[in-house]
Amino acid sequence: MNDLIATLLWPTVTLVAGAVLLAPLGVEVLRRGIVFVDLAIAQAAALAALLVQMRWHDAGSPLAVAAAGILGATVAAMLVRLLASRLARGREAAIGLLYVAGASGGLIASAYDAHGAAHFTHLLAADVLWADRAQALTLGVLAFMVLVLARRRGLLERDGVFYAALGIAVAPALMALGLYAVFALLIAPALWSVLRVRSTAGRPSAVKFAVTSALAALALSVALDLPSGATVACVVSLAGLLPTIRRHGTHGETVDPTDASS
Repeated sequence: MNDLIATLLWPTVTLVAGAVLLAPLGVEVLRRGIVFVDLAIAQAAALAALLVQMRWHDAGSPLAVAAAGILGATVAAMLVRLLASRLARGREAAIGLLYVAGASGGLIASAYDAHGAAHFTHLLAADVLWADRAQALTLGVLAFMVLVLARRRGLLERDGVFYAALGIAVAPALMALGLYAVFALLIAPALWSVLRVRSTAGRPSAVKFAVTSALAALALSVALDLPSGATVACVVSLAGLLPTIRRHGTHGETVDPTDASS
């Protein structure tokens, strides 16, 4: 029992920190109507990290991989910011094309390395159970910083602050959780909060939903011996869609993403 607790300690802390980090950013993503932004940024981080992994295999490579991921994510975030500011129409399409280009680049790059496909698969759906103390502490510090920004009214809504925070947050989250789980923890909590606010007196917390659903997914993956990253992505995504089962208002009613609460 003690061995199990010790084994799950840092993966659990990593997952909770990742959920707390990503949920407030996801609320802002949904408010801005740029859902593809996190996919594009995460894919750019994955491509940069993949290229470094393919180039270096020595003991110092984890730091280089992390630095490359942050650089790739930051460059992509600034590019997305430019597109969002210049395109009143079609920005989601443009951001979506950035994602496809990054994903295709990853596939092309992985074809030239014997371990490229394995690296690429890991970046898409990482095994959270392998997360270590360094990853947990990194995501924990970033989560605290994002919560501080989210609590200061209007600060996270500023373009420069938002895109910088997103670019810095996505890369380490990607390395620990994988692209699919990162996307799920960004979008599903914000969507759930938007949908639930229609049937509750208060404003439900996206962060609480993210933590609860992520922990439930981790417990399920351990109990059934399922791939942890993919299980987290699947459970959180489906949980985010649960409010759609109930009818809210009239048929075809739209929801306002600004109703989401972090």
